[in-house]
Amino acid sequence: MNDFKKISDFPKNIPIFPLEGVLLLPKSRLPLNIFEPKYLKMIEDVLATEHRFIGMIQPKFNKNKNQGSTNKFNNVGCAGRLISFTETEDSRYLITLSGISRFNYIKNLETFKPYVKAEVDWGNFRNDGMLEKLPKSFNKDEFLGIISEYFKLTNLQTDWESLKKADDELLINSLSILCPFENDEKQALLEAKTIKDRVKILTTLMEMYIKAETTFGPLQ
Repeated sequence: MNDFKKISDFPKNIPIFPLEGVLLLPKSRLPLNIFEPKYLKMIEDVLATEHRFIGMIQPKFNKNKNQGSTNKFNNVGCAGRLISFTETEDSRYLITLSGISRFNYIKNLETFKPYVKAEVDWGNFRNDGMLEKLPKSFNKDEFLGIISEYFKLTNLQTDWESLKKADDELLINSLSILCPFENDEKQALLEAKTIKDRVKILTTLMEMYIKAETTFGPLQ
């Protein structure tokens, strides 16, 4: 069985699951509740493939007077491998994706499927399978302090002991997925070239929220 660890083994065409405000990153996990008929069909088809890849991508909405509302995808998404599958009594699928690699969306393919299947390119993300470490200058205690204040203001809960022990990449990616940022902010975190870049974006977003909350009161 192909373990799909080499980018050369990745499929060129994959099913696409467009979902606003949802972020999947390499080497992270994302649980999903599937209930729409077209995506139920997508899961059934994916289970029959060797790679079991699903491309998570955020839709990009544009509106103009001539064309009305048009739905386009962002240029960068992240593929996950379906590693867990449960069918509920009310015919929903509860799945878990394991983040494999980011990709560039190229174009939709013409198929008879009810869901989107797209041509993708993996070439810009050859290092997504490599473990990244933050520089020694990174102050983890200071960063955890910012997280603590942000979580209090947003009423988020977490296992602090596990957070303190987590590897750099797991810590940063898990927080990027968990925090309730706007769609564009999630996309910026996804497209960050390195873990160092991602932690800068993450810190800036949390500090901006903290400053706004403490200066102007609760945001609506």
